[in-house]
Amino acid sequence: MPRENRKRGKKHKFKTTDETIPYASSEPQAELEPQVGPSWIVTASGEDSEFNPEAPFGYVDADVKAYFRTVDLQIREWQEGQQEHLDGDANVDPNAEKHMFFVAALSEMREKEKQLATDPDCSIILERMAYSMDDFVRRVFLDSLSGSFETLVKHRFASHVCQTLFSVAAETVARETMGIVAPASEAASEGHLRTAVDLILDICKELLPSLGSLVMDPFASHVIRALLGLLCPSSNHTSDETSQGAMRSKKSAHWKSRQGPLMSVFNDKKGKSKEVTSRQMLPEFRTMSQRFVEAIRNELGDNEVRALAADKVASPCLLMLLNVEAELEMADEHGSLMDRVTVGAVSASLDQDTKSIDPSDYLGTLFRDPTSSHLLETVLSRASAKPFALIWNTYLQGKLPRLAIHPVGNFVVAKALERADVNQLAIAYEELQDVWEKMITTSRTGVLRAAVDRSVALRTSEQGATEAAFSALNLASDEDKKYLVPCMLSLKRLSVFISSKSAQPSSSSTHENKRKIDNEPSTQSSIQGSLLLQSLLKLSSPHNQPVIDSLEALDSSELIKIAHNATSSRVLDVLLDSETVPIKVKRSFVQSFIGNYHLLVDDRIGSRVGDRCFAFADTYLKEKIARSLIPQEQTLAGSYYGKFFSRNLNLYLLKRRPDEWKTAQSNKKAENHSSSTTNANDAKNDSKNIPSAELADPSVFKKKRKRETRVKDEIDELFDSSHNNKKSKSHKVAAVDSSATIKVAKEPSGDTLMDKGLKDIFDAIRAAPKTDHNKVKGRVKH
Repeated sequence: MPRENRKRGKKHKFKTTDETIPYASSEPQAELEPQVGPSWIVTASGEDSEFNPEAPFGYVDADVKAYFRTVDLQIREWQEGQQEHLDGDANVDPNAEKHMFFVAALSEMREKEKQLATDPDCSIILERMAYSMDDFVRRVFLDSLSGSFETLVKHRFASHVCQTLFSVAAETVARETMGIVAPASEAASEGHLRTAVDLILDICKELLPSLGSLVMDPFASHVIRALLGLLCPSSNHTSDETSQGAMRSKKSAHWKSRQGPLMSVFNDKKGKSKEVTSRQMLPEFRTMSQRFVEAIRNELGDNEVRALAADKVASPCLLMLLNVEAELEMADEHGSLMDRVTVGAVSASLDQDTKSIDPSDYLGTLFRDPTSSHLLETVLSRASAKPFALIWNTYLQGKLPRLAIHPVGNFVVAKALERADVNQLAIAYEELQDVWEKMITTSRTGVLRAAVDRSVALRTSEQGATEAAFSALNLASDEDKKYLVPCMLSLKRLSVFISSKSAQPSSSSTHENKRKIDNEPSTQSSIQGSLLLQSLLKLSSPHNQPVIDSLEALDSSELIKIAHNATSSRVLDVLLDSETVPIKVKRSFVQSFIGNYHLLVDDRIGSRVGDRCFAFADTYLKEKIARSLIPQEQTLAGSYYGKFFSRNLNLYLLKRRPDEWKTAQSNKKAENHSSSTTNANDAKNDSKNIPSAELADPSVFKKKRKRETRVKDEIDELFDSSHNNKKSKSHKVAAVDSSATIKVAKEPSGDTLMDKGLKDIFDAIRAAPKTDHNKVKGRVKH
């Protein structure tokens, strides 16, 4: 209706009275009496309301939801300020209050688990609490959800709760396999509680009938992947991400990262990575994994399985099923999932007379599809030798140049080159010789790096790897090949690198302008180029010589600039660590910094490179480095990073007693070489000898860390960093005091190590009356 024809004022509602409907009888009028409001409102019937998919088990009471919000705030406060609680009074158990709090929260959660799991606000709270639950509570939680998992895994919020439960249940299952089963509490006498292994098996049996539809569900597919990872721990070993990140979608992982730290509030190892233990597949889980694969085989046809590969939801789940199938040695069967995805390549490989297969348009599209290409990478990495050879001859050989520069296909080619044999690798170098340069232009160097790494592993076609690097950077003459390292680090061809270098500021430019240009992205070292140089250095001699010659051609300022970069400095690490680089070259590299070590170590990254060089050098070369830094001793002492390198040198001892300094450096090198293998074994043995009761007490770990640090690191660092008078004094006091708890490592001792002034000081200490150290304030006799 036009605006000018509209009338202002209230609209009169239609009244259902006898005047408006005089023809209505008394009986219909009685039916209309309960109706109030507009006619589109329908009165609810006396029967139960229809099923609500958003709250299949009902809504959470407002008071309960408010209570769990306070629980969430308290847990977050404990998780974010956990270190402050640990630094409190050692005599007070920091977990006592938390334990009482969790008992109250778990009591309130009793018989409301399903409603809380499906609530949009409380589901994340349950996930946060799951990390702090002990084994018994986790079993009770899983048991309370039994019988409803098919509905829960398809729910938008409850699916994440199930996923988190399966992730943390891996720890409980691992302990149960070792015979550590959490006993039931005295108050819990409501029947028999199943173990975590039995609960997981029952959950799998509950989900098996609808497995075909669950893998295609946008919420349930992630739960199925987490469940497969629990049943078969090695099924996700091909993923570059962590297990938790690989199971969740990018959107879910990003949302969860904004929820703060999700970890146990009873864990005192804040900021440190958890100890990852390799889990073996249980026989019961192996059988259940086999049933999962067989269920998909029987429920879905060939075309339906192939359709899963292109589905964004189902493709990751099918990828894990292929890994499980290969892990169970079920892939080399007629009609297997891998056979269906490869369009009969596995079945053809079972025939000994088959030398080739007909190409399929379906498999050819997998190379270029962003979703299904990940699945094809798994197929190429997990397929047997003969099926892989058939796929290589049919879909890769002769098509490598086009696929190697494709935005998606290059990842599949790189994965295939990791399994190539000698003949296939030689064919790849021959086919790709015209497209190496285009890989550098498009910054798609994965194929080149995979080829070089395969040459290193097979020790074949190494000359082809070096020539490929020269061709990629357009380095023809011997003079051009000296630019291999700077061109590769910047990932630019020679002509582009020279033009960009000429555009840099001249020597008359100010230092600030140079610093701005050095920090620009165009002048930063690329990760791809650094990785390529590291792979080239691992080639056998003399095929790695071009990289070494290019490093030697750099002047000291450019070499220091490389050492100060976090990306390019890794190339220098590989130069010192590679077994194929001659010792003579390594010594020459370490000597090239002599005269500039004070500039090298005056940086966060450069100080680490300086330590690596000094650790590699023998005693003669160490003395040469140390004496070159004596004029720069004050400069190193004033440097924020160089002072640590100076302490390691111990220049004061070198100037006063060179022979003792040489002996100390020789002993330190021998100790470092032997301790690298013994410390790891000692740490494992110590952790095994800790009683289970002590494992539950976080203060035990804290005390042991302090003792280990005091014995192994603190005293050694003190002797290396202090001047000679402090060092001799500490050593003498430790030798005289037989009741001291600190055991000093092997150090030079005796009157010959001290001058006359220090002798007089320690003679006075000997003459002083002995003190009972057990009575000294602050000392406790153990």
